[in-house]
Amino acid sequence: MPLAAIGDIVRQSPAGVGAFNVIQLEHATAIVAGAEALGLPVVLQISENCVRYHGALEPVALASLAVARRAEVPVAVHLDHATDRALVEEAVALGLGSVMYDASALPDDENVRTTAEVVAWCHERGVWVEAELGEVGGKDGVHAPGARTKPHEAVDYVARTGVDALAVAVGTSHAMTTKDAVLDLELIAELRAAVPVPLVLHGSSGVPDDVLREAVRTGMKKINIATHLNKAFTGAVRDYLAHDERVVDSRKYLKAGRDAVAREVSHLLGVLTG
Repeated sequence: MPLAAIGDIVRQSPAGVGAFNVIQLEHATAIVAGAEALGLPVVLQISENCVRYHGALEPVALASLAVARRAEVPVAVHLDHATDRALVEEAVALGLGSVMYDASALPDDENVRTTAEVVAWCHERGVWVEAELGEVGGKDGVHAPGARTKPHEAVDYVARTGVDALAVAVGTSHAMTTKDAVLDLELIAELRAAVPVPLVLHGSSGVPDDVLREAVRTGMKKINIATHLNKAFTGAVRDYLAHDERVVDSRKYLKAGRDAVAREVSHLLGVLTG
């Protein structure tokens, strides 16, 4: 199946769109397998932190693009949380059709100016751009966990930058390993009524399933999940190695991790579309 555009996936999906972070090839293949099991589209995300881990964008990006092109369901490949414009430009050159440019740590005026410049450059090349307003908690100490996005500021930000989707602060926090985040569903509804572009929920690993369903029903469209899948992957690998201390073939325990991620992706996509 041809590589999908994230804008098409978001527009055509009647429910929430799952966007899952890739760290290794096993993650990419597992995420797609989980989506194929339900016949649903999915987004593979590559973060700036992932690029730093691999030492370069190209290897993980080309591998993810290859996995997406061989999928039996629509799959988009997306650059997540890029703070470096050069990385955005490299991603576009490699064939990624969407990026999340994160200038949220900058002063408001600088955030607007730099984001608008990136959006204009990307739109000239047919690339979809997500950005962030309001600081989502838990990201290397940069963002305040109690921050919330004000609807009138979100409307102004979208108008001034031209972004295609907006990540908003409504109670989630990045890198949560427990599912006890408390979302402001009333604020989500207010943002959805006011903001003319799709809303994105970052830090969704910490949100209970029933609250995720309500967040989608209330107005969130793209749901980003990373830490929860890492937790499932690591747990499966740990269990496999604990039960077979003699194993040396990494394919065996990495397959256990891959299968665990695929199951979780299927489960979460069911939550988002249920």
